[in-house]
Amino acid sequence: MTVLLALSALFVAYANGANDDFKGVATLHGGKVLSYRAALIWAVMTTSAGCLTSIFLGGRLLKLFSGKGLVAESILSNPAFLISVALGAALTVLLATILGFPISTTHSLVGALAGAGIASGGLLSFSVLGTLFFIPLLAGPVIATSVAWGLYSVLHGVRTKLGIESSYCLCIGNRQEAVAGVPGLYTIRTTGIQVALEEEKYCRTIYSGSVAGFNVQKIMDTFHGLTAGCVSFARGLNDTPKIVALLLFVPALPLQWGILLVTLVMAFGGLLHSRRIAERMSFQITDMNPGSAFTGNFVTSVLVILASLGGFPLSTTHVSCGAIFGIGVATRQARIRTILQILTAWVTTLPLAALFSALLWFALR
Repeated sequence: MTVLLALSALFVAYANGANDDFKGVATLHGGKVLSYRAALIWAVMTTSAGCLTSIFLGGRLLKLFSGKGLVAESILSNPAFLISVALGAALTVLLATILGFPISTTHSLVGALAGAGIASGGLLSFSVLGTLFFIPLLAGPVIATSVAWGLYSVLHGVRTKLGIESSYCLCIGNRQEAVAGVPGLYTIRTTGIQVALEEEKYCRTIYSGSVAGFNVQKIMDTFHGLTAGCVSFARGLNDTPKIVALLLFVPALPLQWGILLVTLVMAFGGLLHSRRIAERMSFQITDMNPGSAFTGNFVTSVLVILASLGGFPLSTTHVSCGAIFGIGVATRQARIRTILQILTAWVTTLPLAALFSALLWFALR
């Protein structure tokens, strides 16, 4: 049972990496700054750094997701209960990944804890569940949407006043030139030059001009990449303690080794199964230019890092999607249908994880 518990916890880490690793760099890929492969490698590197940092800074979340205070101590010591929670959460996240929906591992773990707790007949503290889990999970995306909406509007106004205009990329052979104006189909009447019209997703909006002698686009791309790395770092810092909490009940496994195992398995899951989530978050929620993508990452990284240090179980998924939603509202380019599909997946996450964990509890018992 101890071995099965360890494998179940690592299964959660794998599913988490598959569903969550690309979320931090989705704006880099959606903004055409990096290719899918380059963005994924950057995500795995920075997420792993966050995972390892949780050894020093993840104590509060580790204690919170150990389940103490939420269910009776007698139930927590039962390996069948912990295995049910781990497998219930992992199956929920993996199912969403296969379907291409970005959901919250945090939300799945909370649902699995509640489902297995009710099924086991243990004393489930609904006040703790609501205060320490539900309220932060609900508040996260609302705050992220509002902050991203407001911040993007302010930054857009500043950019306009500085005279920094958007340009669009014209590809001729292997060269790329910035062309001012409205994107569309243009006829170039130059003898001997062939112009190929690519799909819309390969076109990239860039900024023309300079500030203090520095090219605006290069500055924006640099800060965009750094904030994307910060989001992935924050995600690793935020999610790792929640998963490692399941390994606290494996006595032969020291905490540091547990974090290292979770880090490796999470990276493996991200490298193998991030494609569908990448497509959904990068291109199907809203169109993004460099400024909007930078804003989304900045808001997400700040909120998640602050929540991790304070021990609040915010969902990186909810915060990241909420920030992108806010940008879509500000630019009036949000794709409502995709947003509603993601919201539906969020609503069903908790009851589905609870159902899976409850059924697994009965089977294991």
